Amino acid sequence: MSVPAVLALADGTIFRGQSIGAKGNTTGEVVFNTALTGYQEILTDPSYARQIVTLTVPHIGNTGATPEDLESAQVYAAGLVIRDLPPISSNWRANESLTEFLERGKVVAIAGIDTRRLTRILREKGAQAGCIMTGEQVDASAAVKAARKGTLWPDPAVAPIRANQRLHVVAYDFGIKRNILRLLADGGCRMTVVPAQTSAEDALALEPDGIFLSNGPGDPEPCTYAITATQRFLETDLPVFGICLGHQILGLAAGARTVKMKFGHHGANHPVQELESGRVFITSQNHGFAVDEETLPEGVVATHRSLFDGSLQGLAFRERPVFGFQGHPEASPGPHDVKALFERFNHLMLRRLQAQLKMSEENLRRQKAGGR
Repeated sequence: MSVPAVLALADGTIFRGQSIGAKGNTTGEVVFNTALTGYQEILTDPSYARQIVTLTVPHIGNTGATPEDLESAQVYAAGLVIRDLPPISSNWRANESLTEFLERGKVVAIAGIDTRRLTRILREKGAQAGCIMTGEQVDASAAVKAARKGTLWPDPAVAPIRANQRLHVVAYDFGIKRNILRLLADGGCRMTVVPAQTSAEDALALEPDGIFLSNGPGDPEPCTYAITATQRFLETDLPVFGICLGHQILGLAAGARTVKMKFGHHGANHPVQELESGRVFITSQNHGFAVDEETLPEGVVATHRSLFDGSLQGLAFRERPVFGFQGHPEASPGPHDVKALFERFNHLMLRRLQAQLKMSEENLRRQKAGGR
């Protein structure tokens, strides 16, 4: 027997449907994601913390859920909104249905609403807080009040076979996804994952070959601890690579500014152009803030732009082995185009090691020559 549920937006809009997850209420920033597959990876992506995710594909749940597709150890999304939940899930890898997965993860979710209408509202009015409320006696007016009490991210104005692990990367965990660690490991990197507030001195004491700034949720501007650490890294010769929130922190550390987007980018089909080559990447995106290209300082250049709205998607330092990219790679729900960026990071680290080796050999020759 289905349990009634409502989704209320802060502007007073009400959607009525059925509960398909845990009982209770939840609030958060309502966003939409246009990915065709990968609902389990999306729900467990730490970048979706405090967000109620609307999936624009109408049929969600037909492949069930499996532990192998988790991007982290728990569900981070505040809630889930879908159009239709198929009555049967079928996949040889699945060990439970989407409903069972949501209930076990204590995720409040709603199905049976017009997600196209909801998406149009978000596109036209921008991101807004919302509330999913479930139960036999749902009070729509109470759900609207709860939505209005909810907060958005504040406006800144206010074990596979691996290659030999010859490189050591210190990866900052701002909400890192497992697949990013897989990509680094596949490239022959040994990772030391450190907490977000780790000082630059502690990170450098680990003697890394490179610094990775991970993805994560929310506004980058209050992350002063990460900005300060990154500024210290920019004083070294270490390669630094930032993804998503890490890209934004890199921009702030360089002296640029970030801005809150109207409704952000959330999806697995976003076209991004590489400015130097003209090549177009199809990327996975989840962010509500962006680096303002017009504020990039001298010596830092734009490398990629969104073909949806022209927003900055990539930056690089002219004189340093440092670069960032806004999109982030998925395990299976999205494209794999940005793997080339991880290869570039590896190349920069290897080139640094080769330079160090060459310098050591030259010093050794000088010492031998001086001893004759």
